[in-house]
Amino acid sequence: MAIEKRFVSEGIKRSQMNEFLVKEFERAGYGGMEINRTPLGTQVTIFAEKPGMIIGKAGKTIRRVTKELDSKFKLDNPQLDVQEIEVPELSAQIMANRLANALQRGWYFRKAGQSALQRIMDAGALGCEIILAGKLTGPRARTEKFLAGYIKHCGKPAEELVDKGYAVAKKKLGIIGVKVHIVHPEAKLPDDIQLIEIQEEVEPHGDIEDAGNTGDETRRTEETT
Repeated sequence: MAIEKRFVSEGIKRSQMNEFLVKEFERAGYGGMEINRTPLGTQVTIFAEKPGMIIGKAGKTIRRVTKELDSKFKLDNPQLDVQEIEVPELSAQIMANRLANALQRGWYFRKAGQSALQRIMDAGALGCEIILAGKLTGPRARTEKFLAGYIKHCGKPAEELVDKGYAVAKKKLGIIGVKVHIVHPEAKLPDDIQLIEIQEEVEPHGDIEDAGNTGDETRRTEETT
């Protein structure tokens, strides 16, 4: 298999795994995953607001999900690790799921978007962008954006600094797509420049005068000689 096709297939498999885990652990506050290849197999780290619901009683749930991942996606000896998200408001996936659930419960999209944006910024985020797309109020689909703080849309900073989450709200008029982009408080922005003052060391005047006197005495000694 060519390297390009392998990258595409790996990306598709990763997206399908993420969709599967979103459906399985939506109630547990699923916040994303990371896949790392190790000599022992494939390690899948799941981030969630409620890790206990993912592990299950005596580890029953996590063993079942591990078997399903192995059978559906043909992973090499999959090993699942669950980590708790301390601040759910700074997880883009969790906030996208919450916003989608609020829209499904009948919240007006402006109120729901502004409320989610305010909660994210109050948690300490440097920036946030929320995008709602679909039939929000009428028969025609449109897009609404809610923006606050600093956000990056392209380049390496957008890939490394911006946490992205996506969810879907199913309503009678149609489906509404929810995108949430968050810049975490600890992110180091590329255009954040800090000036450091350099203090020059100044010699005391007494030392300079002593050095001058020493030089004069040396000249007088040479002239006498």
